[in-house]
Amino acid sequence: MKKRQITIKDIAKSLNVAPSTVSRALADHPDISKETKELVLAFAKEHKYKPNALALSLRTSNTKTIGVILPQIVHFFFSSVLSGIEDEAEKAGYRVIISQSNEVFEREVRGAYTLQESRVCGVLASVAKTTTSFSHFQELIDSGVPVVFFDRICTGILTDRVVVDDYAGVQTAVEYLINTGSRRIAFYGSESHMPISRNRRMGYEDALRKHGIFVDKSLMTICNNYKDALEITPSMLNLPEPPDAFFAVNDETALGILNVVKAKGLKVPDQVSICGFTNNAIAEISNPQLTSVDQHGYEMGATSMRLLLDHIEGRRESDQIVNKIIKTNLVVRETTR
Repeated sequence: MKKRQITIKDIAKSLNVAPSTVSRALADHPDISKETKELVLAFAKEHKYKPNALALSLRTSNTKTIGVILPQIVHFFFSSVLSGIEDEAEKAGYRVIISQSNEVFEREVRGAYTLQESRVCGVLASVAKTTTSFSHFQELIDSGVPVVFFDRICTGILTDRVVVDDYAGVQTAVEYLINTGSRRIAFYGSESHMPISRNRRMGYEDALRKHGIFVDKSLMTICNNYKDALEITPSMLNLPEPPDAFFAVNDETALGILNVVKAKGLKVPDQVSICGFTNNAIAEISNPQLTSVDQHGYEMGATSMRLLLDHIEGRRESDQIVNKIIKTNLVVRETTR
């Protein structure tokens, strides 16, 4: 049988004092004598007493808990964001509850409701690829739970947002490909309903137009994972005028492209240049090493957490909306000239 955890009432009964005396002694209240405090603390330590965090939070209306909704923890970018969130939360004395949508809208909705039922102080959210309705987030806000969106945002809800400068990041990368000799640059993007997808596509197209290069729709496709890149890239390479460079929306997709290009016997980067977006661990261990846009996930997580704490702790009014943009930088490695 599982041993029951000791309570304040148990300590009070054992020491023959009032529960309120035990409670105040544990809180180092000045009205309690030094001798009583030492007695209570020694007994609590000996019997491994742990305070009931839920009961305390209900009394203070502050659970000191933050909910995080994100698509996938296994994705390097989101794990980096989560590290930034957790470090800032730890410094401020908050705990973090994580809900993974796995890119499924219904799971995202259930996660939002579960966090609300858990009485979290606030929610940090990055929406799933399949999310096109955002009423579950509005319900959180309407119930008094502040929400901050990061990376994949909802533009129709008035709340703080933290995003990467996707447009400038892609434009810089594509211009680098152009300046190093590429003219037929393929673009592998994500579903167009997401703002980050539209911004990245616009960065690509504007870079081409800036340099007088025709925007060829046959070189643009929806492809945002390794598996699909393995299936789609052979057709791209079999075009009458195949690409001499690829830009991929993330590093996993870029790695799929790289493997197909190498299997076709093409030399990287002499014949084909490849650039990814994220700058995760695989960029440094791929062969050759992958050029990628660093989107600074840790900084995004830390910034998002600080904005949320400003609302929770009353440092900023709820109607004061802040939009933060995280700058990117291109990390040039061996897959580009």
